[in-house]
Amino acid sequence: MKKYRLAIVGLGRMASTIDQEVINYPPVKLPYSVAASCQETDRIELVAGADILLEKRSAFSNKWGIHALYQDYLEMIVQEEPDIVAICTKGELHAEMAVQVVESGVKMIYLEKAIACSMDEADKVLEACRENGVFLNTGVLRRFDSRYQQAKKWIDQGEIGDLQYGVHYAATSLLHGHIHSVDTLMYLMGDSWATRVRGDLRPHGLLIEDNRLDSDPSSTYQIVFENGLEATTIPVGNWDFEIFGTEGAIKSSNNGMNWQLQQKTQVTDRYTPFLDVEYPDPVHHSATIFCLEDLIDALETGCQTLGDIGIAHHATEICLAVAESHRQDGSWIDLPLKNRSLYIYHV
Repeated sequence: MKKYRLAIVGLGRMASTIDQEVINYPPVKLPYSVAASCQETDRIELVAGADILLEKRSAFSNKWGIHALYQDYLEMIVQEEPDIVAICTKGELHAEMAVQVVESGVKMIYLEKAIACSMDEADKVLEACRENGVFLNTGVLRRFDSRYQQAKKWIDQGEIGDLQYGVHYAATSLLHGHIHSVDTLMYLMGDSWATRVRGDLRPHGLLIEDNRLDSDPSSTYQIVFENGLEATTIPVGNWDFEIFGTEGAIKSSNNGMNWQLQQKTQVTDRYTPFLDVEYPDPVHHSATIFCLEDLIDALETGCQTLGDIGIAHHATEICLAVAESHRQDGSWIDLPLKNRSLYIYHV
């Protein structure tokens, strides 16, 4: 079995230290950071890291025993020739770095979310990946989590009948947070493309001046998909999801810790309520390892990754359309988004 060389750009939280935050937190299966995940799979070797801050390079070296450390990530790529590059920097750098890494010849990229701050930027990432045959996954990890994959399997098998509606529950920011909720709803509902989006930023009177926000505000949204399905978010809850069908519903609670399958059951001639049925407890794997290995599987087979650049690009467009809807006083926004330069900063 070939072992692929991985290098990381940005040696902070997702690259190295986030595991300490989620020890004994059931929704997350360790390892979670990219560096820790590399140590737990025999398909990847962590070979190098880059960060502009000396203290982060030193801490990363001490923690992981990596000595090929660089201030310039492009120099790192030239010198180390990695097969995979994980970009774990701030959001404002994601698009520019992704394009540079693609143009350097790397064929597999893990890119932290969201992939861009505007659709002008996202378009460049999409074009670069497609023109150069690059496989990309992003850090929206619920689609790589075994519990969400079990839910997706049951939905696809028709356990809740024909899909009707998806709901997300949590108050969160637009690009750093809702990129997760939008991507998860897309995944569970078949990765259908959205045709219309409406939304609101918080506080309600927030002004977008000069087509730009230098913060990542809380938001709500409604989505209409091309297959007629709809989805929405409600700004309360603990990262819960509900997917409703004609014959039942699948529900998660406590950020994916608990799952419930309900199916329509004939109780009397008149009443067919949704009743709980046994829900399997899948073997819980590391979503980060699955995400990284999915890149390798795609490269080796030529198949699309589970979080393909087209999916990541579209989820970003939905989020930015929420901001455009707010800018237009809550109007429905048809996709593709016309305002490609609307910019939302996020960390």
